[in-house]
Amino acid sequence: MLPADTRLLVDAEAVAAEACRLIGRAAQDAIRQRRVFRLVLAGGNTPRRCYQLLAATEQDWPAWEIFWSDERCLQANHPERNDRMAQAVWLAQVPIPAAQLHPIPVELGPEIAAARYGALLAEGPPFDLVLLGMGEDGHTASLFPQAAAQDAPVIAVHGAPKPPAERVSLNYQSLQTCREQLVLVTGGEKSSALAAWQQNARLPIARAVTNNACLLVDVAAGRLARLKH
Repeated sequence: MLPADTRLLVDAEAVAAEACRLIGRAAQDAIRQRRVFRLVLAGGNTPRRCYQLLAATEQDWPAWEIFWSDERCLQANHPERNDRMAQAVWLAQVPIPAAQLHPIPVELGPEIAAARYGALLAEGPPFDLVLLGMGEDGHTASLFPQAAAQDAPVIAVHGAPKPPAERVSLNYQSLQTCREQLVLVTGGEKSSALAAWQQNARLPIARAVTNNACLLVDVAAGRLARLKH
């Protein structure tokens, strides 16, 4: 089943704008209550526009702390890394202290990077907001269908069906250790996976979301699920 809070929006731009608004609101609430906003970023094209919109907003940036849900095992500053994308379109433009940006150190290799990131996560409280996307096959972060479950909070991924084959990812429990989740799904190529999720297919995205998730879907992605405004 899709989350109870599923919102159908006209297009990908509307999804990005609503995500930007919801992230800003979550940040304000967290900073007011706890003086810090701990956000987990997703990679891929769908969140990119949201990050661009966030860069143009006024926020209490020094109170933000940024993590990543997964990373591709590529050299530092490689243009296809998730952290590099976020830096280029958003983070390099706002005054979040460097010590509060926590990229996954995949240049060290998947096992070492997973162990170090798991130790980092163990030091802090739950995340305030975890941002998730969904691939055409229903994967989220670097948790793919048919992959064997692993208990470590951050896992080394080998043999991923999408290049690069080696990755590092938060596991399901780590993605769920949060106060809120925000899931973004756009594009007609995602419509089959979204419809399968609606029909209780045991996709990685379905396993990752919690009861407090908010799902933002554009019309193209929601076509086969027959969602209504």
